[in-house]
Amino acid sequence: MGVMKVMDGNSAIAEAVKQLNPDVVVAHPITPATPMVEKIATFVANGQIDAEIVNMESGYSAISGCIGASAAGGRVFTAFSSQGLVSTHELLYIASSLRLPIVAGIANRALSAPENVFVDHSDTMAERNTGWIQIFSENPQEAYDNLIQAYKIAEHPGVRTPVMVGIDGFATSHSLENLYIEETEAVDQFVGKFSTAFSLLDSRKPITIGSYTSSDYYFEHKFHQQQGMEEARKVIKEVGRKFGDQFGRYYGFFETYKLEDADYAIVIMGSAAGTAKEAVDQLRVQGEKVGILKLRVFRPFPYQELKEALSDITSIAVLDRSF
Repeated sequence: MGVMKVMDGNSAIAEAVKQLNPDVVVAHPITPATPMVEKIATFVANGQIDAEIVNMESGYSAISGCIGASAAGGRVFTAFSSQGLVSTHELLYIASSLRLPIVAGIANRALSAPENVFVDHSDTMAERNTGWIQIFSENPQEAYDNLIQAYKIAEHPGVRTPVMVGIDGFATSHSLENLYIEETEAVDQFVGKFSTAFSLLDSRKPITIGSYTSSDYYFEHKFHQQQGMEEARKVIKEVGRKFGDQFGRYYGFFETYKLEDADYAIVIMGSAAGTAKEAVDQLRVQGEKVGILKLRVFRPFPYQELKEALSDITSIAVLDRSF
């Protein structure tokens, strides 16, 4: 039975990380993601979790640390935002190509210039083709729920693909809302014990990863990587359904709001969906048949499901926070 608490999005993600107790947390976050790791560091200092926190000097170094820790067989968490995230670009491909189930909390923030620390999805959109699963959250409750599901998705034997869990900078990362925090034992039971596919520290089973590969074998690697992303389509839905069965909150590729009889639809991601729902309610009072499709999973992109959900809509407005 969950306990209702008041938390912001950063704290909600940190709470989920505490319950999942990763082996390594690699840290070089920037505003507005910094409180995620600050909260986790407090949990470690208080003895509430036994994760190893590794402080790095840059985002590039941080993702390098994640790759090393995950390849060594550890459950890994990290956090990024804005320029910090895009500075990892080169190595995001390596993490996904090596099928490392890293989970990253992303506080989505505008890219410079000009300097802006508030919400924009350009940072995550810049990394949309790096082979990572991308999940977006509307509020702290979804941030908490999505982070828990991210580990179960990433670590699935058929997926083994890293996951980004996005929350809108300041709009969600720093805004307080009510949410349910589930019992740690229940969360642990839901996600399951982490079992690594390989470990570079296992001298009994020496392996080589990331070595030089000619085109014929390179294609083999990329084919299996793509299979992992395609398998994620099924696993994301299965995990969302099982999460709902256990905790009462169901998840899929997207959420619809008053879309069943709508002539017009708004397609949106993240925190702005809450405001959009208020606008739809007002338009409904005025007799306008408007609905919402709130996209939750951007990678793998649910093109077939979107096509079916929007097939009877006369006009669609896509509100994109990546200008």
